[in-house]
Amino acid sequence: MNAISKADLAALLLRVSLGIMFLAHGFILKYLTFTLAGTAQFFESIGLPAFLAYLTFAAETLGGIALILGFRTRLVALALLPVLLGATWVHIGNGWVFSAANGGWEYPIFLIVVSLAAALLGSGAYALDNVSGKVKAASQAARA
Repeated sequence: MNAISKADLAALLLRVSLGIMFLAHGFILKYLTFTLAGTAQFFESIGLPAFLAYLTFAAETLGGIALILGFRTRLVALALLPVLLGATWVHIGNGWVFSAANGGWEYPIFLIVVSLAAALLGSGAYALDNVSGKVKAASQAARA
């Protein structure tokens, strides 16, 4: 395995695992576990407008899917940073450790670092972004 394929494999593992985490927090936690109405109530209870719960659900769910597929990885990873900063704000009073009541802030901070790494690294070779580029190149070659 050469250095390029190792880097592409690393990018794949990073973005797919990050995408799964966002999908789990968006769809499974906010939609299936707490429900969107329950999530909106929670947002209101901490002083945030209820509509942000729906935006957060959409960002995490759609962003997670995009990361898994490797669609606009850099843009999506950066676009999810405000969600993670909000999650950090929600958990900051609980302390650092995940075992603190209601969870600590280390996990959202870790996801910020991973998102920044994904934004810097990009999609890698095994991504939808590369398929669309190859389709465009093949289409242009066929026209020439």
